Amino acid sequence: MEQAASEPVRDQVPRTRVTGTIGKAPKCTVIGGSGFLGQHMVEQLLARGYSVNVFDIRQGFDNPRVRFFLGDLCSQKDLYPALVGVSTVFHCASPSPASNNKELFYRVNLSGTKNVIETCKKAGVQKLILTSSASVVFEGIDIKNGTEDLPYAVKPIDYYTETKILQEKTVLGANDPERNFFTTAIRPHTIFGPRDPQLVPILIDAARKGKMKFIIGNGENLVDFTFVENVVHGHILAAEHLSQDASLGGKAFHITNDEPMPFWTFLSRILKGLNYEPPKYHIPYWVAYYLALLLSLLVMLVSPIIQIQPTFTPMRVALAGTFHYYSCEKAKKLMGYRPLVSMDEAVEKTLRSFHHLRKVE
Repeated sequence: MEQAASEPVRDQVPRTRVTGTIGKAPKCTVIGGSGFLGQHMVEQLLARGYSVNVFDIRQGFDNPRVRFFLGDLCSQKDLYPALVGVSTVFHCASPSPASNNKELFYRVNLSGTKNVIETCKKAGVQKLILTSSASVVFEGIDIKNGTEDLPYAVKPIDYYTETKILQEKTVLGANDPERNFFTTAIRPHTIFGPRDPQLVPILIDAARKGKMKFIIGNGENLVDFTFVENVVHGHILAAEHLSQDASLGGKAFHITNDEPMPFWTFLSRILKGLNYEPPKYHIPYWVAYYLALLLSLLVMLVSPIIQIQPTFTPMRVALAGTFHYYSCEKAKKLMGYRPLVSMDEAVEKTLRSFHHLRKVE
């Protein structure tokens, strides 16, 4: 991949300094800090000398260096104590994308985020860094090296994406330099790594059930998979550069491993690394898509009688069979972003962490 210049390029944008400096590591709050991304965020922030609060609905780990605040994201009364005296908030709380609970997505991703913004302003927080998603521009058709200039999806692929679009618009729209409140959104794509509760465990469960035999399409569609430590790095860079350059406020940034690879090659590396057979039979993309669509219609017809949660859906077929990878040149130029961990090293770290899922011969 093309290498960025050694220093961030900001010649085209005015340089306004946010009140406060980054000489002293600021006090910050990680909303959703008990989750997969949140725990990694807390660990890296602590390693960099930050003072860290965690706000979540549950306490996912113990650490004497962290202050935990438990409560409802939609309650200002619950949230306010976690934000008082804090300069930076990282908001990475969200229901699992695998959920199909529309009401929950709207409550957490939209209503909860509006409360986060209001409470940040009331508490005097200066910077809000949102974990968004690259899927906000994805409609189930190919995206190759997509930039942040792509329009939001008119037909989002699921409720998660639908509400992430509304969430990102709300956060970026709240950027207010005149009141010393600055926001930005980080758009990772398919996060993976140690302690991942979704991608690897679900993949291995499917392999154990004999459901990983088919490759959808020709298997050549490139996709971004992003190691969790690189995603965290992007968030921290955004916060620190926002302290130096307020013109970064109100902007979204793609953060990836900058090494797109065939979707099925990545899955096969994980499967083989844990001693499972990779898929080897091909099914044409459109055949798989219309079969999934037909299944979805059947599920809808029987839903008044029986509730079924299919795993073979049009959305998952689209994710598995199309190109969707993104450029992070904007993050390179404006924030000096480069992945800390290469894809090869990331896969090895991930496989070592999931040794307990390895198939025993």
